[in-house]
Amino acid sequence: AMHADRYSRMVAWLKVSLPLLALAILSTLFLISRAVDPPVTIPFADAEVQDRLNNQQVTGPYFSGISANGDQIDFVAETVKNAPNAIGTKIAGNVDVQVKFISGLSAELTAREAVIDIADDRTRLTGNFVIVTSQGYVLESELMLVRMSSPEMNSPGPVTGTTPVGTIDAGTMHFFVPDESGNSQLVFTNGVKLIYQPKR
Repeated sequence: AMHADRYSRMVAWLKVSLPLLALAILSTLFLISRAVDPPVTIPFADAEVQDRLNNQQVTGPYFSGISANGDQIDFVAETVKNAPNAIGTKIAGNVDVQVKFISGLSAELTAREAVIDIADDRTRLTGNFVIVTSQGYVLESELMLVRMSSPEMNSPGPVTGTTPVGTIDAGTMHFFVPDESGNSQLVFTNGVKLIYQPKR
C-alpha cells in the first residue's frame, strides 16, 4: 500500500511538474526567438523611399511592340518614373531600344535618359546617345528626338560617327522610312563633312 501510495504521489507530482517544465521550455524558446528576430528595417535611405513613393519608380521595365509599318520595337530601361508636373510623361534611365525593320535591317539606340511623352508619341533621348545600325553606321549625338510609332528620328544638333565608307560630321540628321517598303533612310544636313575611307 505504501508503494502504491508513493507511486500515486509520483504520478501526481509529474502531472504538475511536466507541464511546468514544458511551459519553461516554451517560454525559453519564445524569449530566444524574440531575441534573434532581425530588426524591422527597410534597406533604403529615407530620402530614397520618399522619392520612390512620390515618383512611383519602376525598375527594369520592358516594352515590345509593332510600329505602323510592321517594324518590331523592343524598349528596355533600368528605371522608369513619372515626370514631375507633366501628366502622361515618363522619364526612363539608361535606355536601350532595338528596332528590327520589316526590310530585315536593324538598329540599336542607347542613351542615358529618355523623356517619353506618350500622348504625343515624342521621346527625347539625351546623354551619350548612340545609334548602331546593321548597315555599319555608328552615330553619336547629345539629343535625339524619336517617334516610336514610325519609327522616325531627328537630331537637331551635331552628329558624329562612322559609316560604311568613312567618318562623318553633320549639323543635323534625319532617320525615317519614306514608304511601306521598309527601306529606312539616313539624311545628313547642315555642314556635312565626310572623310572617305575606301576599304582595302
